[in-house]
Amino acid sequence: MRSLSARSVRRSAGALVVAAGALLASAVPASAHVSVQPGSAQQGGYTAVAFRVPNESDTASTVKLEINLPLDHPLASVRTQPLPGWTASLEKSKLDKPLEAHGQQITEAISKITWTADAGTKIAPGQFQEFRVSLGALPTDTDKLTFKALQTYDNGDVVRWIEDTKDGQPEPAKPAPVLSLTKADAAAGDHHSTDTTAQQDAAPAAKSSDSTARTLGVVGIVVGVIGSALGVAGLRRRSAQS
Repeated sequence: MRSLSARSVRRSAGALVVAAGALLASAVPASAHVSVQPGSAQQGGYTAVAFRVPNESDTASTVKLEINLPLDHPLASVRTQPLPGWTASLEKSKLDKPLEAHGQQITEAISKITWTADAGTKIAPGQFQEFRVSLGALPTDTDKLTFKALQTYDNGDVVRWIEDTKDGQPEPAKPAPVLSLTKADAAAGDHHSTDTTAQQDAAPAAKSSDSTARTLGVVGIVVGVIGSALGVAGLRRRSAQS
């Protein structure tokens, strides 16, 4: 009497295929959204970040991006990096409480950056663009900065990435980009800035690569198990027929 029928093995193999598919799907983000890259920086210092904007439409192209800077933690220095095909404009707002920077009081700060595509420029379906900015000095009394963003398409649609992400709760449908702020390493002194930026740029890619490698490894094991199971079933079926 055979301990396992060919049908049972096929059923088990099918279940493993479904499980492998679910595992692979879970490794891919549910949806892309406007984000800050890298996602963290040290408190009290200056940093360069990129607002990464994926085009999520299959039929329209992105032609404008608006980034609102938090005035509850204003930044004394905000500079945009030139981007061919795009025009950047900065808007200032009065501060309720003056900001102290380099021994001077600052009564207004940049509250919005708007990038507008020049004629013939766009973020087409299936593409993304990065808009780079230098920021500082970063505040020391908060662990994050939230940048509410508006993404405008050439068909008139506007996607509002403005929802707050709260700890312990699922990510909202349209989350605002967030820059996490970590405590400065006093022992590193002023020598940490360049190395830190490079490490922060590399960390997300390394983490993503490691996660993908592990996922593919698990899927490979599952596929191997399926192949072995089907092979055993074939041998048992031939033995029974003979």
